[in-house]
Amino acid sequence: MTQDLRTQLVEANHILFDQGVLDAFGHVSVRSDERPDRFLLARNMAPVLVTAEDVQEYDLDGRTSDRAPSYLERFIHAEIYRARPDVQAVVHSHSASVIPFGLSSTPMRPLFHMAGFLADGIARFEIRDVAGDATDLLVRDADLGAELAASLGEAPFALMRGHGSVAVAPSLPLAVYRAVYAEENAALQLRSMPLGDTVQLTVGEGRAAADTNAGQVGRAWDMWRRLAAARQQGLRAG
Repeated sequence: MTQDLRTQLVEANHILFDQGVLDAFGHVSVRSDERPDRFLLARNMAPVLVTAEDVQEYDLDGRTSDRAPSYLERFIHAEIYRARPDVQAVVHSHSASVIPFGLSSTPMRPLFHMAGFLADGIARFEIRDVAGDATDLLVRDADLGAELAASLGEAPFALMRGHGSVAVAPSLPLAVYRAVYAEENAALQLRSMPLGDTVQLTVGEGRAAADTNAGQVGRAWDMWRRLAAARQQGLRAG
């Protein structure tokens, strides 16, 4: 089944680029279906260019036998998988509408049903608290990865001040879904702020919506996959 996961991981990279969540930077991984102490992640490259041959296998110390360059922040993935056995996929992105909420004390709230998974709370990771005020903000070692995983706790999503965010889920399609709709929800919240009287989802509404949407992720995945494949054909033709 690992070859199927490799194909799905390639598709996830292309979808996240096509949906504007990743650009030249950011990354997505999936836990191995053969060994839970291993995960798959592309080599250090732009997500839209990832092919199956670019996918590397890592252990939970962030090590791979592949000699191709690795992402500096592979420890985000390694330490979340170590801390959260329930997590099967991780997306780290710098999507533009999410970043302001990591900079501000204004809470990022679930405003529509597609973002119901945010209703139980959003974690925050402040790298200054653990590494001082002169880092490059990257989670570039296991210690920082472990601190991020601790900040994430049991949440599905964490803000990283001045950097981006992490979305996690029990499947790769659901992690992609969460990354996409966290960005859309953040954009809606920024647009609605001038109204001043917006109503967020209750925890009960969010949980109910999240349960419903989890069963419909394949519908979105299939559409996103086809759209991304069409873009790939255009890139190859160009």
